[in-house]
Amino acid sequence: MKKLEDYVRSIPDFPEPGIIFRDVTTILQDSDGLHMAVDGLRDLVKGLDYDVVIGPESRGFIFGVPVAYAEHKSFVPVRKKGKLPCETIQAEYELEYGTAVVEMHKDSIKPGQKVVIVDDLMATGGTIEAIIKMVEQLGGQIVKVCFVMELAGLCGRKRLEGYQVDSLIVYEGK
Repeated sequence: MKKLEDYVRSIPDFPEPGIIFRDVTTILQDSDGLHMAVDGLRDLVKGLDYDVVIGPESRGFIFGVPVAYAEHKSFVPVRKKGKLPCETIQAEYELEYGTAVVEMHKDSIKPGQKVVIVDDLMATGGTIEAIIKMVEQLGGQIVKVCFVMELAGLCGRKRLEGYQVDSLIVYEGK
């Protein structure tokens, strides 16, 4: 029987020499791989008390929505700045070369709601750290953060200390 990591395509020296790019699209392209990823994420939240799943654009949507649907929870999208039509809150985070801004609707999280964040990949943790700030600003409580894959060599867990973080696949490198 295949393991989830067997569905991940690894591309050496992309986008630069020494980096191994972990391609999640090969999980999505295979019905067994997709099933395994969504079921694995559902297992990570099994038994937790939470109200809503949040997923960042765009692969957090791909993995977060089926988890929310299957667990009968609501889903909140986090988008890049300027993509949401109603009143938003925003958080800036650092990229390798500069900064970026993510937003969510101001009315998407109610005070006291318990939140699970789902995304495809944890690298440096900057995007998720920004999302956590917005959720807490709105009065929500982070219950868990779940990833399909994690690049442990980029130390994203350090940024998310104090929160329960789990990944289906952990790659030691970058």
